Amino acid sequence: MSSSTGAWPPPRAFWTDTLPAKTAGMTCAYLFKGVVPAWAANAAAVLDGFAAIRRARAAGVEITANARVYVGEEERPDLVDKVLAADGWPEGGFPAWMQEQVGAERFSLVLNTLESVSPPLAEGLGEFVGALIDGWGVPAGGAELVAFVGNYSGTAFGVHEGYENAFLTHYGPGTKDFYCWPAEEYRKLTGGSDPLYGDYTWLLEHGEHFALEPGDALFLPERVFHVGRQSEFSVSVAIPLYTLPDAAIARAWIAPDLLGTVLASEPDTDAGSPSLMQSLTAGPDELASRLSTVTAAALTAAAQQAPAAAQAHAHQRWHTVLSNGGWQQTEKDLARDEAATAFAAAALTPGTSVAVRAPYQLMVTNDQAFLRGCEAPADPAVLPPDLVERLNTGRTLLPDDPKVIAAIRTLGATGGLTVTTTPEETE
Repeated sequence: MSSSTGAWPPPRAFWTDTLPAKTAGMTCAYLFKGVVPAWAANAAAVLDGFAAIRRARAAGVEITANARVYVGEEERPDLVDKVLAADGWPEGGFPAWMQEQVGAERFSLVLNTLESVSPPLAEGLGEFVGALIDGWGVPAGGAELVAFVGNYSGTAFGVHEGYENAFLTHYGPGTKDFYCWPAEEYRKLTGGSDPLYGDYTWLLEHGEHFALEPGDALFLPERVFHVGRQSEFSVSVAIPLYTLPDAAIARAWIAPDLLGTVLASEPDTDAGSPSLMQSLTAGPDELASRLSTVTAAALTAAAQQAPAAAQAHAHQRWHTVLSNGGWQQTEKDLARDEAATAFAAAALTPGTSVAVRAPYQLMVTNDQAFLRGCEAPADPAVLPPDLVERLNTGRTLLPDDPKVIAAIRTLGATGGLTVTTTPEETE
């Protein structure tokens, strides 16, 4: 089954009406034909992102984005350094170049966190994610770009389960055959939930088949098993939506901060005083009693402070994701760092034209400013709503106000701003 949205990015009605209707309420896979225009995302942009990873490696710059190499279903860490360090490929010759590097006819190259090394893909597919957020909702962990490049006969991960809702966009030039199984059906067919490797051709006839051509987008609901196969070289980019379990967010971020606060034990405080020596003959019961009292008191205090802590975390997470254009927050973001460096080198004077880089947003709330997933102190009187809106929607000439220029300079360190013209060009 397939359908086309007919517009880019897909309009709000696609997310509120079409997508739920075609996917049985986001529970079934569905192929949307001709969704992604080549000018928004394409195979060349993905390879340029890989070139950026190679450039960072050559410069000794540590980044989060990474490459993984597979031959068949075997991951080959030993080949990663080789493909990162080798001389570049000739124009149009990437498949043959990659085959030479790995010493095999068929290969798979997986690129993670591609949005942090490819501004064109972050912007182009950011339009898709922005429309998704407006029409469907906000993934609390943001979205990621994961590229699958190669001529592999089967996804290196085997037939496996996807834990997040995702879209798989395809750019060709070859066609990708994709197969999906609902979790219950997969478990019935295979006897479990483990990935299936090797010869699983017997399973394919029981799966739902989709033929992805350039520009197509396949919706993959969470907890659906799937595998991709192809006979010709092609490039695809998955966009997983990291909603994250509420318990995982609380465990990873809220609870540690809360307990760290209520169990603070700085020296020269009652809580920081050393415990008494324990009597060998009395055993550990007295120590257990004291620890029980401290723990219970801390958990009681943490429970009382939990609503405020959850509110603060949700506020920060919400603005972090939205200001980052919907993308996940990445610590070692090459594109962000390069944009910040370029902005820092620009002379900011009255009349200089600046703008927020797409797809990011400047958001000012109380005394905080969020831009490209970063947070900075802000004075709403210096960054009033009308100025924020102008920066978000187009070129804005800086006023003759040192406080505004200083605030813009601070925000430029996020990598979320660009100088669009020089003062001379605006006269």
